Amino acid sequence: MERLGTGIGWRPEIADAVERMPGIDWVEAVAENVCPGHLPESLVRLRERGVTVIPHGVSLGLGGAERPDAGRLAALAERVEALGSPLVTEHIAFVRAGGALTASPLLEAGHLLPVPRTRDALDVLCENVRIAQDALPVPLAVENIAALISWPGEEMTEGQFLYELADRTGVRLLIDVANLHTNHVNRGEDPAKALAELPLEAIAYVHVAGGFERDGVWHDSHAHPVPQPVLDVLTDLASRVSPPGVLLERDENFPEPAELERELGAIRGALEKGAAERTAQSGTPATGSSREAAPVQEAPEPVRQRLGLAQAALLSALVAGTPVPEGFDRVRLGVQARALAGKRADVVAKVAPELPVILGDGYRPAFLGYAHGHPMTGGYRRDALDFAGYVLTGDRCEDEGVRAELREWWLERSGPAPRSRRPAVRLARATRRVLLRR
Repeated sequence: MERLGTGIGWRPEIADAVERMPGIDWVEAVAENVCPGHLPESLVRLRERGVTVIPHGVSLGLGGAERPDAGRLAALAERVEALGSPLVTEHIAFVRAGGALTASPLLEAGHLLPVPRTRDALDVLCENVRIAQDALPVPLAVENIAALISWPGEEMTEGQFLYELADRTGVRLLIDVANLHTNHVNRGEDPAKALAELPLEAIAYVHVAGGFERDGVWHDSHAHPVPQPVLDVLTDLASRVSPPGVLLERDENFPEPAELERELGAIRGALEKGAAERTAQSGTPATGSSREAAPVQEAPEPVRQRLGLAQAALLSALVAGTPVPEGFDRVRLGVQARALAGKRADVVAKVAPELPVILGDGYRPAFLGYAHGHPMTGGYRRDALDFAGYVLTGDRCEDEGVRAELREWWLERSGPAPRSRRPAVRLARATRRVLLRR
């Protein structure tokens, strides 16, 4: 397995800092944010310097009841080819539910949701992973996710679930130690037990990230410093195996470059401490090795349908306010629902940055009110347009100037083609906006 070294998540907001940062062997970029035909200049320069770039997908939904979408797989493969990557990664999660399989409306979570650790879910996941492996030009690694909620009736621990997945498919694992800590706080799961049950030789690399605790719930924010308990889990992992690569993730609230470098230094320190413990225990540095996959059977359609119905019921409760399915913790489901709505508001603000400018302080409360009764069905760009349409209907915006500007924004983006850019037409539209504001 290729040795990657120490890396950091590449984000446009810190692109310049990442290029100048010493000791960075590789970077990871969110696959859906990269256009194969127009790679960011920063990523091009990093590649030219010999820095490995790995695309990290977030939208396949390999843990969903439906088979992976061929178009999404082709798009992910395009990014792999454009970046010259030796590896591609995704998540053990579902991100949408409903549709033809369950004869119900298709719903989008806009976030990674946990897969039940049951035999049915494992059968579906294994087949989906094998489909993805066959469609991708390089090896696939899949990541364990953080969760606020637990499925009732689970049949395996996280470690057992991951072991069987790797054993049956030969897929590599991206182990997120911050997510192991999150699940320790939120679901009472012991990170040491999970590590003891993992197929360590299947690890492709490791994620490290920060978060925060509020009212007994750990939020995997990727916007806060890496806490000591997460570094302790990393040390425990490094005491068992020498991971091929370790990467610092940060998605929001970016600190000064010097602070990121200090966090990378703390990560290297945790790895060195674990390596010393491993050497003291065995005298040799354990490293990963390849695994051969066992045959994967197709998941029967009734199994996919059962899983699909369960996932649709959960997602509907989270984003559409339908009754909480039996066996789930209602309080935790409420926390998760609010977290999903908040994330939608944040991502829509990034996808359509004009909306918070137009609506000012009223943007977030207006969006949360909209999200409560309007599930996402077509991605974040569609969500932004639907939200603007929601605000424009009824008496939700009393300021005529704001209303006119929002309507102009909506008209500019909602039609089948962009509105005319001719100077005379643009002048007429601008004049109308000025008159409406008076």
